[in-house]
Amino acid sequence: MNAKSNPNAKSNPIDNLKNIVAKLRAPDGCPWDIKQTPQSITPHIIEEAYELVDAIESNNPTDMIDELSDQLLHVVMIAQMMSETKSFTFDDVVTHCSEKMIRRHPHVFKTNEEKNIHEVNNQWEQIKINESAHKLDSILDAIPNHFPALLHAQKIQKKVATIGFDWPTIDGAKEKLIEECQEFLNANPQDEDEELGDILFSLTNICRKLGKSAEDLLQKTNKKFKGRFKKMEEIITSHNKNIKDLNLTEMDAFWDQAKKINK
Repeated sequence: MNAKSNPNAKSNPIDNLKNIVAKLRAPDGCPWDIKQTPQSITPHIIEEAYELVDAIESNNPTDMIDELSDQLLHVVMIAQMMSETKSFTFDDVVTHCSEKMIRRHPHVFKTNEEKNIHEVNNQWEQIKINESAHKLDSILDAIPNHFPALLHAQKIQKKVATIGFDWPTIDGAKEKLIEECQEFLNANPQDEDEELGDILFSLTNICRKLGKSAEDLLQKTNKKFKGRFKKMEEIITSHNKNIKDLNLTEMDAFWDQAKKINK
């Protein structure tokens, strides 16, 4: 039995994982793994990405290892699938990543020129544009369509800002938000969806101008609201009441109590 068919054979960790995945995908491997395609595991990739973010935010090393291993498995699994059709291999992916990191960091690997974070970010974006100029009709074509909406909006705004399509200061972005809010207040019912979308887009742009992530800010607000609502439920229960029996005024009173505890 050779190393490729024996997952327990001595090898470095990444080769061992590649051998395990190859064995799972072999004719005598696991029926579930054999059946999978890059498309079929895409939902799992997205789900695992969010789980990794939760693990990072929890700052729990054990959870982080577990979630990072899931992400690594997806990379190795897809590379194995593509190697079976002679498209590319895992080593091709690693080589491409290494070359890209060197190419996009000329200030480190070529010129040794000192740059601040703003200059590095602009350089990175310009290099990406140059790399894709020959195969994209628009600078926006490189932005994945499956990003969460707020993140998608911020990526769009950041990309167009690299070519100067941006408010010079945050004042312009704030005025645009006021304008969009006024348009919503004056909108006909059939136009409300569009105007609400414009407001969200404008708010996201202000977040970007302030150097903040709209996605992260809303997640923090979601977390705050959930914490306060759970505390309100606890307070209501401690008063031997059922939240379903309360009217909005009564719930607001308990909500105010919860806010004082969960600030």
